[in-house]
Amino acid sequence: MKGPSVKLVLLFFSLCIFFLSCRKDPAISIVEEEIISIPVGFPSVDFPADNGFTNERWILGKQLFFDKQLSKNNTISCASCHKQEFAFSDNVPLSKGDNNNVGTSNAPSLANVSYHPYFTRAGGVPTLEMQILVPIQEHNEFNTNMLDVVEKLKQNSIYESMAQLAYNRSLDAFVITRALATFERSLISGNSKFDDYYYNGNTSILNESEQRGFLLFTSNKTNCSECHSGFNFTNYAFENNGLYINYADSGRMRLTQLPQDRARFKVPSLRNIALTAPYMHDGSFYTIAAVIEHYNSGGQNHVHKSNLIQPLALTSQEKQDLINFLNSLTDNEFAVNKKFKE
Repeated sequence: MKGPSVKLVLLFFSLCIFFLSCRKDPAISIVEEEIISIPVGFPSVDFPADNGFTNERWILGKQLFFDKQLSKNNTISCASCHKQEFAFSDNVPLSKGDNNNVGTSNAPSLANVSYHPYFTRAGGVPTLEMQILVPIQEHNEFNTNMLDVVEKLKQNSIYESMAQLAYNRSLDAFVITRALATFERSLISGNSKFDDYYYNGNTSILNESEQRGFLLFTSNKTNCSECHSGFNFTNYAFENNGLYINYADSGRMRLTQLPQDRARFKVPSLRNIALTAPYMHDGSFYTIAAVIEHYNSGGQNHVHKSNLIQPLALTSQEKQDLINFLNSLTDNEFAVNKKFKE
């Protein structure tokens, strides 16, 4: 991709002319609500004081998300490893970067990333705006630096105009990081069968197996909901689930340098889990059934394994009920929503 598409640019300028002519018009908030749609049972999305939501910023961020010029050799974009059909994750264990080297961890889903208190699997980045700098400078990802990205994109006068309209300043690192974060905060997913059942009271939409799976998921027998809790099915804590005795990835210890953090990783959300295989921090499991078998076994006896991970002695029916429940967390509309497509 060499720059903003003609179709998107025409849409952008049409919207901007409208917005600039009627900043206080109530219709603007209606347009914003269509982009940032909060599902029943979800909290509102908090935007930073220096990066409040506007449609101009969202459109610029969306264009940047799909632009391969963010990588050194113009070969990959954010969307290359965060594909909409996989709930903005990837379908390989480790994604390849601009230099064709594989990444160091499995690409997580960006669904509901606006609600995360920190970012990366080690939790070392406090904001979405800062997180975007990580893949840009990683040698196994975009393999470049923000100064070069800015200089490259500034060659396109349309990007410069979009930056002025969105942030009232020239295209720079501030604009790029904040526009991308604005788009990513709109990737909200909460329209699954389970949501209809739990939040909308449609008790007939889940079949008996799915309902049994939900009860088992939240039971003391499995303890699944101790870590995968809340509307986003994660408590965002850092845990070791006994995947290995020896880990190639040091996990959170890479950030804290504390031995007790070795091989601990942020608990992932289970939303859209049917779309986000392969699983685990290294993408080592390809099916939900394999994940359940791991937890059923009690995992490997790593020194930092969570005390909640114990052999479960699940029956074949209980395993299938859990799988069926987890499949009910799929938001099929999110995976095809046209407003997120390139």
